[in-house]
Amino acid sequence: MTDKTNDSLIAWLPDLIYINGKFESGRALLCDAAGNIARLVSYHELRGEKRVRLANRAVLPGMINAHSHAFQRVLRGRTEYRTAERDSFWTWREMMYSAASRLTPEDIYDASRMAFLEMALGGITAVGEFHYLHHALDGKHYDDPNLLAKEVIRAAGDVGLRIALLRVAYVRSGFKTEPNSRQARFIERDPETYLKNLDALAGDLNRGTTAPSAWVGVAPHSVRAVPIDYLKQVIAYANDRDLKTHMHVAEQPAEVSACVEEYGRTPTALLESEGLLTDRFTAVHAIHVTPKAISPFAKTGAMVCACPTTERNLGDGVVPADEYLRNDVTICLGTDSHTQIDLLEDARELEYHLRLQKLERAVLSRNPTIRKGALQRQPDSTLPDGRVSDLAALLFDCASTNGARSIGAPGGALEVGKPADFFTIDLNDPAIAGASQDDLLASIVFSASRVAIREVVIGGKPIVSEGQHLIQEDVVERFNDLQKRLWG
Repeated sequence: MTDKTNDSLIAWLPDLIYINGKFESGRALLCDAAGNIARLVSYHELRGEKRVRLANRAVLPGMINAHSHAFQRVLRGRTEYRTAERDSFWTWREMMYSAASRLTPEDIYDASRMAFLEMALGGITAVGEFHYLHHALDGKHYDDPNLLAKEVIRAAGDVGLRIALLRVAYVRSGFKTEPNSRQARFIERDPETYLKNLDALAGDLNRGTTAPSAWVGVAPHSVRAVPIDYLKQVIAYANDRDLKTHMHVAEQPAEVSACVEEYGRTPTALLESEGLLTDRFTAVHAIHVTPKAISPFAKTGAMVCACPTTERNLGDGVVPADEYLRNDVTICLGTDSHTQIDLLEDARELEYHLRLQKLERAVLSRNPTIRKGALQRQPDSTLPDGRVSDLAALLFDCASTNGARSIGAPGGALEVGKPADFFTIDLNDPAIAGASQDDLLASIVFSASRVAIREVVIGGKPIVSEGQHLIQEDVVERFNDLQKRLWG
């Protein structure tokens, strides 16, 4: 007989579940009717719950993509050729503007759906969308100034992702720089207009109670695009309302030089001296910084969002993650321009880029000191002192719990009271075959590809089953049509 007290609960029963930094077997995740985790129990504690057996599966908390420009998904494969004697971020940017200036609201919806579909298939359950397309093709304002933001939010909702719409403030091309007509869709010239539109968007969103599906954040684009007085007013507004603030910081050396020319300080020094760094602030990229510039992040609790697959694609440089972590600065991850959408790849590249720079391995390990005698370990001991598994856990935290903190997402960990947002890994996938329970996370972080991810559940509801999204066929078909129109 079914226990009437449990008939509203669903018990998910995988082979392994990632809880508190390790995989455990014989455990079930109980999800309540609101889509939250009610309990994490052993199999023998189950009584009358509806059961969903996940055979040959490991369950992990959904990953959080802290930095996305969804519309840039249309650029994939279109910019991989030399356009100048010295091709760079700045030449790529002109090609990006060409696409941005031609997308209709429905195009933005279709492009965003495609990006979010890929995220869902890759185990991402929430995204921070750094959104700066605000106006019509000719730069004129829509009757609803948040029309395009709402198209992006609609796309995330249709795919099933949670989304922080980080609405971008954008004012100018740069210090002593002529206006760029290709940026006409981005510009809101005064902070009052920007904040009025942000306020309206926040009011239009239904935040829910414990696990919102869409919410807003503040995103001054960069110090070159937003002058200091505007920047201070926008961030003060965010701080007063406890909103998250994201901002591109020190992505390119030219940005740093321009900031020094205008303010006599680097971007990080400017943010510190003006009191703009807080524990709600995330600096995106933050590549071209000195060791001295890192300490303000540690003092204030500000975070860094690295986007390694985009940073290598654009030739931006390498995030000094070792220095940030040495100073206890928290790092999260983003897929940015979507040349790839694979947060596990971004996680491993955070480490791998440093290995290429420093010509050594396990650079970000939390246990870098080898204990006396450790080198005399047995040759079949693959995890001496737990160093490799600690490194994998650190990188997975960057892709999950740290991202949740950065964008204010309710997930990021499998804990009672949090939403049941998770993904599964096929334990028989060839990429991780032979992994033990102890080294499974390292195998996933360093070796698994997206095809190993088989189910994705958000708020207790499956949106991906056996590697296929519920609306995948329609999303891909419409995106194919968009690309033909846009580039044909």
